[in-house]
Amino acid sequence: MNPPPRRIAHLDMDAFYASVELLRYPELRGQPVVIGGRSDQQPVLLADGSRRFARLRDYAGRGVITTATYEARALGAFSAMGIMKAARLAPEAILLPVDFAAYRHYSRLFKAAVAAIAPQIEDRGIDEIYVDLSELPEPTRPLAQRIKDAVRAATGLSCSIGIAANKLLAKIGSDLDKPDGLTLLGADDLARRIWPLPVRKINGIGPKASDRLAVLGIHTIGELAQAESASLQQHFGRSYGAWLLAAANGIDDRILVTSSEPKSISRETTFERDLHARDDRAALSEIFTDLCTRVAEDLRRKGYVGRTIGIKLRFADFQTLTRDLTLASATADAQVIRRAAGECVRRVRLERRIRLLGVRVTALSTLEGAATEQPPRQGELALSDESDAG
Repeated sequence: MNPPPRRIAHLDMDAFYASVELLRYPELRGQPVVIGGRSDQQPVLLADGSRRFARLRDYAGRGVITTATYEARALGAFSAMGIMKAARLAPEAILLPVDFAAYRHYSRLFKAAVAAIAPQIEDRGIDEIYVDLSELPEPTRPLAQRIKDAVRAATGLSCSIGIAANKLLAKIGSDLDKPDGLTLLGADDLARRIWPLPVRKINGIGPKASDRLAVLGIHTIGELAQAESASLQQHFGRSYGAWLLAAANGIDDRILVTSSEPKSISRETTFERDLHARDDRAALSEIFTDLCTRVAEDLRRKGYVGRTIGIKLRFADFQTLTRDLTLASATADAQVIRRAAGECVRRVRLERRIRLLGVRVTALSTLEGAATEQPPRQGELALSDESDAG
């Protein structure tokens, strides 16, 4: 008997952090709201019971946006953007500090609601999951709507779901009809709905790759799907060039990782423009610290600690370089991770502009397992270097 066709869902909470804040401050609905900055940007309760909120125009100092409402995005304020830059684009936008405890609470709620209906879940972070619906007997659209309704009932929040034959297309689909979207993509939808999209809609193609494809006359996913394989590999390297062509044709054989222990936990970001270690030092430092903080939050949320801290750098010429450092004992502490990752960065000659920065923690163990680990012998601290052109 043949297995049922794959039905992979990507569920993405809509503007998750901002939406959680709107539950707390419903008077801000419909307004441009940015989450980020310092913890001292708390709303002030006035004598008449109303609240006074900080505005972007009043912000001074470093900091990056964690997320923003759709109204703020319409004004040009996006995640990973410097707050001072956002203040020039949307000075009247409301500024709220991050509250990771609240976001983790709602993350647990929505994932439990989904798991009660469809337990085969791959956790992709605090606000998104993949779900394998293949073995469930219910028709796809009613099943997806039932999941959406369960998430709203459990959290009061909306989510968007894309369903396709693989993870790559499902993720694209979840973004097509946001917010509160429900998108089903079949084989006939590749040319009709996917190929007209800009190439950046493929997860893994950032601004720089998009610009380099544009130089080759490739602007849409459809144009990328028709590109010559040899040309792509010449300009982007063998592995990345082959992946570009496969992704544009909707090919993705990755399975859902639903039960195995994770080998690593990482966070990375591709910049809107290439950054220089000297000229953009402040912005890079803020982003670097934020990545380390998020990795630490992911570790604690999943109940892990790790001994090996690593960084990933992709330069403007698409060369990718990694560095690792193994600690004497496992950690999930953001400051320890930041210091170790900083040591890794100091072993790199930062003369070229950087288009991607990532932080990862490997050699993972559970909190219980870490407590019983034998301490390393003297001299066990390990440093490793790795680079590739992909």
